[in-house]
Amino acid sequence: MGYEMVELGGAARAGELRREARDLAEAVGQVRLVVVVATDDESTAWYVRSITRAAEKVGIDCTTVKLPPDTKPAAIREELLALSADKTVHGVILQTPLPPAAKAADLAGAIAPEKDVDGANPLSLGRLAAGLPAFAPATAEAVVSLLDAHGVALAGRTVAVVGRSTVVGKPLAHLLLDRDATVTVCHSRTADLAAATRTADIVVAAAGRPGLIRAEHLAPGAVVVDVGTNATEDGGLTGDVDAESVAGRAAALSPVPGGVGPVTTALLLRHTALAAQRAAAGGQ
Repeated sequence: MGYEMVELGGAARAGELRREARDLAEAVGQVRLVVVVATDDESTAWYVRSITRAAEKVGIDCTTVKLPPDTKPAAIREELLALSADKTVHGVILQTPLPPAAKAADLAGAIAPEKDVDGANPLSLGRLAAGLPAFAPATAEAVVSLLDAHGVALAGRTVAVVGRSTVVGKPLAHLLLDRDATVTVCHSRTADLAAATRTADIVVAAAGRPGLIRAEHLAPGAVVVDVGTNATEDGGLTGDVDAESVAGRAAALSPVPGGVGPVTTALLLRHTALAAQRAAAGGQ
């Protein structure tokens, strides 16, 4: 039988999170987020613009530090260390992609954990894996938040995560495990991707490959979350899921844009406001 595919939109959940961020920011007073960018990538520029616009609406000052795409890793590290030491800054994001010589895992360690609102510092990732308090990477957390908002149960369900990055795939696997899901992480070396994903109740596409997931990758009635944000020639965005192909096969699909993206942005703002609140309370 075919399925009438439900859209897992993120607007409502993002609105709730923005209201929480606004309330926190108003209680604290001045809240400041800084995004460090060292790329001319258009997808990144689109994403950073969306963060800036959303921050303005909730009373958070969002500044972009734009570095040349050939900036040396040492210079990026110096910038991150300076921002981490700046008491007027509450949240710091190192946006990827980075210059060829720079490694995000190395540089993110220069972000103070209490200001690491996108969970990039290896200390934050380690605490997340151990089940200890830490800011999770916002995109990974957004997937769980979006599923919760639409009443999709996780406990006891099987989930296939396509992609193993430290931004989405790996931290998302830990978040899902904490919610009692059974998780399979697939990647570029997975021998038969369709065989691995076809048995899952929920499929999360986070590989950065446009149209990768098609009907043959899904079990009938699967819930699909598309994390892909791939720039198109006309300046738009497309996901990792071929929405036309999976129609009738998937029971639900998150749109691109409009699904995970707005929830991710709202979570970054909420994390920043929480960091400011903790700083005002003396780091408690």
